[in-house]
Amino acid sequence: MTKPPVIGILETGRPPEDLAPEHGNYPMMVQDWLDLPEAKFISFAALDGELPKDPRMADLWVITGSRFGVYEGHPWIAPLEGFVRACRDAGVPMVGICFGHQVIAQALGGDVGKSDKGWGLGVHDYAPHDWPDALGQAPEKIAIQAYHQDQVLAPPDGAKTIASSDFCDHAALWYPGFALTVQGHPEFGKPYTQALLESRRGTILKPEQVDAAQASMGRNVNRDQLARIVRDHLLPVRS
Repeated sequence: MTKPPVIGILETGRPPEDLAPEHGNYPMMVQDWLDLPEAKFISFAALDGELPKDPRMADLWVITGSRFGVYEGHPWIAPLEGFVRACRDAGVPMVGICFGHQVIAQALGGDVGKSDKGWGLGVHDYAPHDWPDALGQAPEKIAIQAYHQDQVLAPPDGAKTIASSDFCDHAALWYPGFALTVQGHPEFGKPYTQALLESRRGTILKPEQVDAAQASMGRNVNRDQLARIVRDHLLPVRS
């Protein structure tokens, strides 16, 4: 009999307080995105200094997005980087989302910083290339929500860039036998993204930036296809 998989979520950020009651927290969004009703989900508030004692507590770890920058020197970031390296050394796969994409790169020797291209907002399309056989057939495109200023500027040695756009050179990275990371937010649904953008209108974001991002919401996303890639090719089979 196959045992249900255990998915561990490392929470590195939280939605604005006024949006959480309606839209939930980031671990809830990740759980909804992966659509694994048979799985057991466990979460750790990494941004509060809470980390698992052993990478083998889960079959797959997901690092969420965050409003923080991976280079900002918060006291919880270095231990999180250490856990990333421990997962790599233990052969436990990871998925990184936005901040997670960046912190895995930084933990393994890559360079992350603010992009001179500014904010990436709304639905972005990324073109797959050099897609690894280990992840099955490449999608025609990766179309997901984006909300970021920071980017991976230089991937670490051994990482392979497998999707790009004119705005984001390293939109998806593959660490052979270990991790898949994406700059965008496949876990963000349209209603939450729209609400998040409006909550930042006229403060963090200029009204014209919000308007342009909201105008992209009618475009199709394929976050479900990305979830299927994770389920089919990163999650080990348990017996």
